[in-house]
This record gives sequence, C-alpha cells and structure tokens, in this order.
Amino acid sequence: MKTLLSALFLISFSIVSFAQVEIPATSNKPVFEGPKSNSGGLPSILLREAPRPDYKLKDDPTKPKPIEMRTKNDLLSAGDFIENKWAEDEKPEKGFGEDQYLGDFKTTGKFVELYCRDDQYVDGDKIRVRVNGVVIQNSITLGSNWTPILVTLEKGFNTIEFEALNQGSSGPNTAAFSVINEMGETINSNRWNLLTGSKASMIIVKE
Repeated sequence: MKTLLSALFLISFSIVSFAQVEIPATSNKPVFEGPKSNSGGLPSILLREAPRPDYKLKDDPTKPKPIEMRTKNDLLSAGDFIENKWAEDEKPEKGFGEDQYLGDFKTTGKFVELYCRDDQYVDGDKIRVRVNGVVIQNSITLGSNWTPILVTLEKGFNTIEFEALNQGSSGPNTAAFSVINEMGETINSNRWNLLTGSKASMIIVKE
C-alpha cells in the first residue's frame, strides 16, 4: 500500500511540474521590415539626395567654355581689318622710291581731263601738278573720290608731272589716275607709288 501511494505521489508531482513550464511568448513583429516611411507616406529611401559628382568649379561641365574668337575660329575683328589695311598701304612696290614714267600718248583734242584719287588707305597724300614745267595745281589732297584736273594742250609735246609732296600718314604716296580726251575716251589709266619729292610723268602729244 505504501508503495502504491509513493507511485501516485510521483505521478502527481510530474504533472504539476510539466504544467508550470513557461511557453515562450510570441512576437507580433514581422519577420521582414520594409523601409521606414516619413510623414508624407513615402519610403525614406526615395527621399535620399542623389550623389553629386566630385569635381571642382573650374571643371564644371555645365559651364560654357570661352570662345577664342581670335586664335581658334579664324575670325577677324574690326581692329584686325584696320591693321591689315594699314599694312597694305605700307607695302612698297618695286622701284617706288624712283621717278616713274607713265608713257606717252597722242590726241587731236585741245585738252585732256585728268582724274586722280588715293589708291589705297586714305591718309592725306598730297601732290603738285605741272604741265611743261608750269605749276597748274600747287597742292591737291588725294581722297577716295576722283579729283578732276583740266589740262589745256599746246601743239606738240605736253609733259605732265605729278610730284609727291608727302607720303601721308602711312607709307608712300599712292594714287590711281585716268586720262580722258575730248571725246570722253580713256587714253591712259595707271597708278603711281612715290616717296616725297619723287615724280610720276607722262607725255601727251597734240597732233
């Protein structure tokens, strides 16, 4: 009987001990956590700033590069054009320091008309005109427009001289000229390129 009571006591003690074993509490926390949201309801990962390229201000690709108008694009400024024009006027022609003979021509008319103007850069070139050694125009300033000079002819040879009184402000004394007879026909057209004191001459023969 004593043995039976001991067995019952052990069985009862085992049942009570088993009932007192704690069952671990379960958590309502989800296994996978998504990205946290901000007050606007968007995941914070979407609100992160985009990474910025690592460059210095001088390397900024959005900044336009300066255009080298003069050295790379072969473009000329107004200053370049003026400088080149002056350079052209200063280029001497072969024999420009000597007197020039412009040729001899014949006409039956009583007079000829001379027209002359500055042939290059208008810089104040001045000339004196003689016919058979007599001054008929003491000083003419050559411009861009034609200057008319009427020459009355004598029978036979008529020597016409153009003397350079200066060389203007750039280079030699340069001019273009034409000789027109009574009929309005051009009998000579030429140019001169003289130093101060030099002369350009021609002969008109009146028949």
